[in-house]
Amino acid sequence: MTRLDGSGTGHPDVPERRHIARTPDGDRTVLLSTPHPGSDPHRFLAEADASRYLLGPAAFPATEMSAPGEPAWCARPYAPVLPLPAALAVYGGPLPEPTVRALGAALAETLAVTHGQGLVHAGVSPAAVLIGFDGPRLGCYGAVRAAGPALTGVDRAALPPEQAGGGMPRPMGDVYGLAATLAYAATGHAAPERAELPQALRSVVGRSLARDPAHRPQLAEILDVLVPQGVAAPQRGFGSPDRSGALLVPGWLPGRLVAALAHQAACVLDADVAPGPPAPAAPVPVGHSTPYTP
Repeated sequence: MTRLDGSGTGHPDVPERRHIARTPDGDRTVLLSTPHPGSDPHRFLAEADASRYLLGPAAFPATEMSAPGEPAWCARPYAPVLPLPAALAVYGGPLPEPTVRALGAALAETLAVTHGQGLVHAGVSPAAVLIGFDGPRLGCYGAVRAAGPALTGVDRAALPPEQAGGGMPRPMGDVYGLAATLAYAATGHAAPERAELPQALRSVVGRSLARDPAHRPQLAEILDVLVPQGVAAPQRGFGSPDRSGALLVPGWLPGRLVAALAHQAACVLDADVAPGPPAPAAPVPVGHSTPYTP
């Protein structure tokens, strides 16, 4: 149960390797990320370090990293999560529209905060989104940049055309990735025909997937579409309304996914870390080396 992603499990490739791992003393369980072979480990660590400052309801910053001279890795506190492609596999198809709206609103708010910080995610895609009990988490921050020109493991259907052509990542590229992610959650693939999308999302998703960044809507407009008029928004710190929180209420996640997350948590609790040599610097993968499937 160590890997979150793997070939043959319905997961598209992601630009980093992700595992559920435990510290050598068995005291803490974490989500461990390492770069793919051929990626730039120095860039990977630089991006992980930059992610520590990310804010927003779906932000998922790294909290610890490898020391200089060690193999590159970064870690985040563990919580039960499923990559979005795995969530669709568990559910048996595209997610219900209320679930798509809730995860999209949380991602849009998070990207708006990220852009306000002068940062760009640069790798928003279905595989970068992890689904938890309380909402989505947006991972893989900067991993596309660390992967280098070959873009190893990147879900190209979600990669903005201007970025795929070698251009610098820009905020409107994140809008494209967000739209591809919403399209995937709602239809099962990131480049659907317009008629496949829920009617209420067709216009905003279609415009967000425009090849010309100037024709894509702003995140505020996307959020207005995802959060219906009149939905009460709870207050976040400093009196700021948390609009995505109005949708992330009990029942936002289908019961089948709730059960899968609970099953994953139980398996992690039951897993033992095999005894070995003196503690290495990085956390040790939990359980077996096969991908997680509920």
